[in-house]
Amino acid sequence: MSSGWKQGAVEGEEAYATLLNNAGAVRAICAAVEGTLGPKGLDTMLVGGQGEVIITNDGVTILEKMDVTHPAARLMVGVAQSQQRFVGDGTTTATVLAGALVAECVAHVTRGVPVAKVVRGLQDGVACAVSSLRERSRAVAGTDDPMLARIAYTAGREQGDIAALVMDAAQQLGLGQLSEEAYRFSDSVLAHADAVSEVWPGIVLRAMPMNPGAAEQVRRAKVLVLRDALEPEAVAEEALVTESGFQRYMHLREQFREDVRKLAELGVGLVAADRGVDPEAEQICSDYGIMVLQRVAKRELEALCTYTGAKPLRRMALKKSVDELRTGLGYADHVLFDEQLDFVKISGGAGARNVTVIVGASTQEVVGERTRIAKDAASAVQAAVRNGYVPGGGAVEMAISQVVEKSRESVTGMESFGIQAVASAIRKPLGQMVLNSGYNPLEKVEALRAEQLRTGSDELGVNCDTGELMNMMEAGVVDPTRVKIHALQSAGEVAAAVLRIHTVIKMK
Repeated sequence: MSSGWKQGAVEGEEAYATLLNNAGAVRAICAAVEGTLGPKGLDTMLVGGQGEVIITNDGVTILEKMDVTHPAARLMVGVAQSQQRFVGDGTTTATVLAGALVAECVAHVTRGVPVAKVVRGLQDGVACAVSSLRERSRAVAGTDDPMLARIAYTAGREQGDIAALVMDAAQQLGLGQLSEEAYRFSDSVLAHADAVSEVWPGIVLRAMPMNPGAAEQVRRAKVLVLRDALEPEAVAEEALVTESGFQRYMHLREQFREDVRKLAELGVGLVAADRGVDPEAEQICSDYGIMVLQRVAKRELEALCTYTGAKPLRRMALKKSVDELRTGLGYADHVLFDEQLDFVKISGGAGARNVTVIVGASTQEVVGERTRIAKDAASAVQAAVRNGYVPGGGAVEMAISQVVEKSRESVTGMESFGIQAVASAIRKPLGQMVLNSGYNPLEKVEALRAEQLRTGSDELGVNCDTGELMNMMEAGVVDPTRVKIHALQSAGEVAAAVLRIHTVIKMK
């Protein structure tokens, strides 16, 4: 009897070997970031092979810089990357939530519940939680809504100067621009060790003019954007040894000079090319006070086109007539080269509205962290504008977990175990946040659960400073709804993927 039981236990362990191995890797990933969660979370120091150091509490940065080789662990890194790519904030919450879902579901599977049933219950539970979140979302009244400022402050890790910069930029942009799906507010953030923090009413190009002495500042400038080199048409070297080949070369260069001189006739003040610029073209432009930028990054060229209304042209377009060429030009009121930062600042563009949040930093070492903080704040503000906000401090997590638990009552099959796993996992980030604040998570989470049941309010959460329960809406502790929803959905998808893995085979 005893021998048979032991054999059954061993066989059971072998059946779940892959699942338990993957769950262990997931747990290791969560352990690396969960200590950074919440307002009292601490930082992580990342040390590179050459001694380089990064100090941060940004979840996606920690995971991307870690040396991760386990396939299941890499899935968890994907959760954070997805959260960062689509929302820009809440990466640590999404990671901890995914880890909690895996742990809760694995516990049910190893007790004999079929994986398929657990996964189906997991999916139903996540759908129920997302629906409840959407129902509880509050809309932003405007860019002067005090809740929006609180979101910037919270996502900006309570750094008031960064939150103020982000809110100033948001008010300049307006709700219309922030609501545009194609516009990413976080892309407007730029940090520099020598910069004075400000909101520039336009865009900033990280490029240095080829001719800074000739054109440091241009007013009322037409803008030419070239997705090409500003160079004459090439002639094969072997052709230059012949008289006809040399004559063709000289003709092409003279034609090129005339094409460049057209720019002055058109009133062009700025030329930006994604490739090199011929020295003679640079000299001609300098003679006419035209600022020239070469090898500008593709993303910055796109931003320049959007902001100034310019159409990206090829080199052959310069052969067109002045009238035809004019239709492809953009416009900016002011183009300025900032010598201290080695950046080109542009304002008064004729295209879409834009601003740049320039964040100063005390040293080069903290530039990266200040950038990440400001980008998180900008992303959170934009997410709230688009999809509203919900009470923070663990309030909404507790409320929706109880909704999920109640939905389990109507499920008679074994899928109910998966639903229960979701209800329990949703409370994990809250418990970790309480733990990071120095309090007993079991005590505080249960106290919050009982009080929410008694009052029927989803606004009660845990004050991480005092450990007491308080109304989060009244305290201004709120989170963007979109951050919560995407974290739930991406965590649920990855947890389901990990649970379904039966065998791991190395490919040849």
